[in-house]
Amino acid sequence: MRTFETDVQWIRYEVLKKVIQKTIDQSFDTTKYQIPNEILPGNKPISRCCVYHERAIIEERVNLASNLMLPGQNIIHTIESACDECSREHYTITDSCRGCFAQRCMQACKCGAIEKIDGKAHIDYSKCVSCGKCKEVCPFNAIVDNLKPCIRACKGKAIQICDDNKVKIEDEKCISCGACVYQCPFGAISDQSEIIPITKLIEQSRKDKNVNVYAVIAPAIVTQYTANIGQIVGAIKQIGFTDVIEAALGADLVAYYEGKEFVERVIEGEESCMLTSCCPAFVSYVEKQYPELVGNISTMVSPMIATRRLIKQIDDKAEVVFIGPCMANKEEKLRYEKAGEKIYAMTFEELEALIDAYGINMSECTEEVLNNASYFGRSFARTGGVSDAVASIIETKNLPPSSYRPLVCNGLQEVDKALKILKMRKNTFNFIEGMACVGGCIGGAACLTHDPRQNKNVEIYAKKAVEKSINDSLRVIDYTHLDLHKPY
Repeated sequence: MRTFETDVQWIRYEVLKKVIQKTIDQSFDTTKYQIPNEILPGNKPISRCCVYHERAIIEERVNLASNLMLPGQNIIHTIESACDECSREHYTITDSCRGCFAQRCMQACKCGAIEKIDGKAHIDYSKCVSCGKCKEVCPFNAIVDNLKPCIRACKGKAIQICDDNKVKIEDEKCISCGACVYQCPFGAISDQSEIIPITKLIEQSRKDKNVNVYAVIAPAIVTQYTANIGQIVGAIKQIGFTDVIEAALGADLVAYYEGKEFVERVIEGEESCMLTSCCPAFVSYVEKQYPELVGNISTMVSPMIATRRLIKQIDDKAEVVFIGPCMANKEEKLRYEKAGEKIYAMTFEELEALIDAYGINMSECTEEVLNNASYFGRSFARTGGVSDAVASIIETKNLPPSSYRPLVCNGLQEVDKALKILKMRKNTFNFIEGMACVGGCIGGAACLTHDPRQNKNVEIYAKKAVEKSINDSLRVIDYTHLDLHKPY
């Protein structure tokens, strides 16, 4: 049985599993309001004031798991009944304050918000502007930063605090990376799900052999289970999927064409810099924070969409479900759906609930062969993998070594610095690999585990690829007529 990182993750899993089970037995519409009591049957709460409050939160989670995902809507939402535990004040003076004679905190505060009362420093919050200068100068570390974890996690500054101290997500800034979802210690922010239509599709395919449902798995999946990749594929097929395809094969396609595009645009066309297109949260960040640099983004689709298009070329009746560590793929799928390309997207969290809802023991599953992609396509899961893959293509062009000067950005903070430099045209690099999550896809918000040492597992998985180069991987498929450009 899986051990979850937090109780928040466990509750999310339990809700999803119950929703799936009730969808399978076709009782969801009539029994969905029983789920809170089924998950918390007693009178003892897990962590809140009472079990009734916790059940109300679970009910909101059930609604998030059952509401339709529609184009143009944000997939990240605040669960208001859960957003009530964080401190209203940004900075607090603790009992460690010694009331020192130097009074550096008072001197540093330009707003006059700190005063000495009964020998101790106190903050007048009606004057405080949360600049943090007092904390920086306190010699006893007596001033603590109470910044809400979701705000600290959101590098896009998409989270605001309402008058009632609850969180509001600004859709025009949110890039659906899910960092706030993962970091909120009370589970007050969550992503929307389409697990019900996916489950119904699987049930249809189990009964009708003419319905082909393909699972496209992100390479980061090897970091999520102790089982080997063959058993993971076996479990997914046992659920009812017709076949399992590596998103890494789509990554091979994207890297191949991005390498060619880089040569055409930067080397031959003398553009200053090209940005990767594989991370949907990174692309969204550029669009929302640096719209003047949108033209620098590669015109290629992401590996998810590239794999979907390849499958549809082979089987035009195919239904495709992407399974990955990223919540932003859900926002991306809505964007392509609006442009006429249907694809389902689910997370590793949802896959775990799906496997358990069907009562599948992964360790007992028959190993299935999975050899779709190259070493480089599989390496997309880690930071630096995209740059390495593109480099392998550029190397075949016999260009001078200095022609390709990539900058690998590990997380949005590094991304923002790089984009600022590019905006000012002071860049010495000419290629940016942008990853919204630290560590790359293995650090995705919807991962079941977040261990930085998982790089090792990705490397082992990548080295097991039968096809060592991208050209070797692509030689067995017909991709010459495959259009991999974005429709927007």
